[in-house]
Amino acid sequence: MTASPASPDALLAATRASYDAIAPAYTETYPDILGDRPLERALLAAFAELVTGNGPEPVADVGSGPGHVTARLHALGVPVFGVDLSPRMVALARAAHPELRFHVGSMTALDLPDATLGGLLALYSVIHVPDERLPAVFAEFRRVLVPGGYVLLAFQVGDGERLRMTERFGQEITLDYYWRRPEAVAAALTEAGLPPQTRMVREPLDEEKRPRAFLLARKPG
Repeated sequence: MTASPASPDALLAATRASYDAIAPAYTETYPDILGDRPLERALLAAFAELVTGNGPEPVADVGSGPGHVTARLHALGVPVFGVDLSPRMVALARAAHPELRFHVGSMTALDLPDATLGGLLALYSVIHVPDERLPAVFAEFRRVLVPGGYVLLAFQVGDGERLRMTERFGQEITLDYYWRRPEAVAAALTEAGLPPQTRMVREPLDEEKRPRAFLLARKPG
């Protein structure tokens, strides 16, 4: 374990540069992270039904990466767009899914007006947010959601560990990972005004080393 970059700007710059470096290899290795995960696909379908039932507002896929989950939501009839910190990831997503909208942005300061989203999806993207910055990120999620809007999170489970990875796919990177308990994330969501409605944990599959947690939260209507 090691300390994360000292400032928010340094953290964002390191994360952006790391994903820019690994974007092509990551996209080739993980062309569809939900392709062989029926449980996750079922959760995504439930999320799609909930947000479209609440209203016509769009959904943001935050940390959209190569865009395959954004495309799945689109296929489920959800008006959706992708947001990613990495310009190179965004370029790959646009090339693979030219019918969809992707733009560069950060979950720490979404370039969106208040109360404009019907839902927000963050699959394995809050894992790079330090504990002390997580409340501000969840407050930002609440800000952009309409009343009754939903958040679906997925993350690897841990006991508060922090890991810095300095190499991946043969590239030098600086990525910090934070493994958390579902109850800790649920408490942070509740504190931000996004009380969880559903909590699920599944055991590791195949090459996975950690359980995966899923939290569905909703902004009060």
